[in-house]
Amino acid sequence: MMAKAPRVAIIGGGVIGGGWAARFLLNGSDVAVFDPDPEAKRKINEVIANARRALPAIYDKPLPAEGKLTFCDSLEEAVSDADYVQESVPERLDLKHKIHAAISEAAPAEAVIGSSTSGFKPSELNEKGARALVAHPFNPVYLLPLVELVGDADACAKAADLLRAVGMYPLTVKKEIDAHIADRLLEAIWRESLWLVKDGVASTEDIDEAIRMGFGLRFAQMGLFETYRIAGGEAGMKHFMAQFGPALSWPWTKLMDVPEFNDELVDLIAGQSDDQSGAHSIRELERMRDDNLVGILRALKVSDSGAGRVVANHEAGLAVSGEKEGLPVTLDRQVPPSWTDYNGHMNETFYLEAGSKATDGFMELIGADSAYIAGGLSYFTVESHVCYLDEVHEGDRLSATSQLLSGKGKKMHLFHRLYRGDGTLAATVETLLLHMDLKARRSCPPEGEVARKLADFEAAHAGHPADGAGRFVGERPGDR
Repeated sequence: MMAKAPRVAIIGGGVIGGGWAARFLLNGSDVAVFDPDPEAKRKINEVIANARRALPAIYDKPLPAEGKLTFCDSLEEAVSDADYVQESVPERLDLKHKIHAAISEAAPAEAVIGSSTSGFKPSELNEKGARALVAHPFNPVYLLPLVELVGDADACAKAADLLRAVGMYPLTVKKEIDAHIADRLLEAIWRESLWLVKDGVASTEDIDEAIRMGFGLRFAQMGLFETYRIAGGEAGMKHFMAQFGPALSWPWTKLMDVPEFNDELVDLIAGQSDDQSGAHSIRELERMRDDNLVGILRALKVSDSGAGRVVANHEAGLAVSGEKEGLPVTLDRQVPPSWTDYNGHMNETFYLEAGSKATDGFMELIGADSAYIAGGLSYFTVESHVCYLDEVHEGDRLSATSQLLSGKGKKMHLFHRLYRGDGTLAATVETLLLHMDLKARRSCPPEGEVARKLADFEAAHAGHPADGAGRFVGERPGDR
C-alpha cells in the first residue's frame, strides 16, 4: 500500500509553481497555493489541465486519486500544515529572503522547504536565518523527472524520498555552486547560440534543428559522457578523449565571451523566434511539447533507459485493483493522444493493445508475471477477436475486466470487457492463449501456483454470463 500523500504548499504560481502543483496534485497530494497575482488561479488551472492530459499518458496504471487544490489568501495559510513547501518566486535574492523568512516562521518545524531557484546557492538563500534547500526542477515539472537537490544532507534525503514518490529523479549535488549542474551546461549552449545568431552563422530555427535532429535525440537516453564513450568505438572513452581532447584548445567556441546584450540583439532573437514559432499560441506549443515528451518517455520506458526507467519504477508502485460486476479489473489507464486518429477516436489497433494489457494484468493475477517469464515459462496469444461497441476518445479513462472462460490444460481462454470512464461498454476482446516453455519453444501445461490460481478463477467465473463470447465476425449483441 502506498504511503499517505504529503500535504504540499506552493508559493509562487508561475510556470514552474504551476508545474509543481500539477505534479503533486496528480499524485494524490492536497496542494495549497499562494500567489498574489490575480491571474494565478487561471494560469495554474491551465497548467494543471495540460498535466491531466499528459502525465497519465506516460503510465499504463492509474495515478492515485487526485488531491484537493486550494488557493489561499496568505502565505501563512498555505504553509500552516504543510509537509513539503516549494517556493517558486522570481529570481531576486531580496524577495526570496523575505519569502523564506515568512515560510520558516509559519511552516511546521518538520516541513521540508524547497526552492526552485535555478542559480542561488542554499547558503545565499539561508544567510538571514531561513532553512531552505534547493529543489531545482525543469519545465514542464509535471513531466520531466529531474530535480537538483542542494543543501543540508538530512533535508535533501527527506526531500528525495518525497519527490521519488511522485515520480521524480532527485539528483543531489555534491557541493553547492552557482547554477547547480544542468543550468551550467545549458548556459554554455545558450551563450554559444547567441554568438551564432549575432554573427549570422545560424538562425534560431537552425540552432533548434541542429539540437533536435542530432545530439538532442542521443542525450535523451544516454547523456553526454555515455554518448561520447560510444563515439570512441571499441576503444571507448580513453580513445575518444585522446582523439578529441586537443580540440578543447582550439578557438571553436566563445564560452568565456558574451555578445553585448543590447536591444539590437534582443530584437534579432525575438524576431527570428516569432518567425519560427509565432503561428502557434503558447498553449499549442506546450501541448506539442507534451505530446513529444510523452512519446519519448514511453519509448524510453520500453527500453528501460534514462528517464523511462524513472517512469517504470514509479509505475511499479502504482496499482490496478478491484472488481467490477464480480470480475477482476486488469486494466485501468488514461487514453493517450498517441492512441487516437484524425477523428479524435481511439484507433482500432489500440483496442487490441488494451486487451493485450488486460491479458498481462490477468497473467500477473495468476502468478505468470515477469519473474515467471524470466524463469522460462509464459503464455503466447493464438487468436483474438475484437468487437467495437462504442467510441473512446483521447483523455478518457479506460478500464477492463477479465473473465476466464477456460483454463484447462495448455489453454487459457479470456474474455475482456473494455469500459469507458462513464461506465459505457466500449468493446470486448476475446483471446485464446497457449502456455509455453520458452526454452523448448513448445506448449506445455502450467504447474504449481499458476495452475492452482487458474483453477480457482475458472471455478469463480463459471457461473458468470459471457454475452458476446464466441461471437463470429459481424455478429452483434442480440443476433442470437
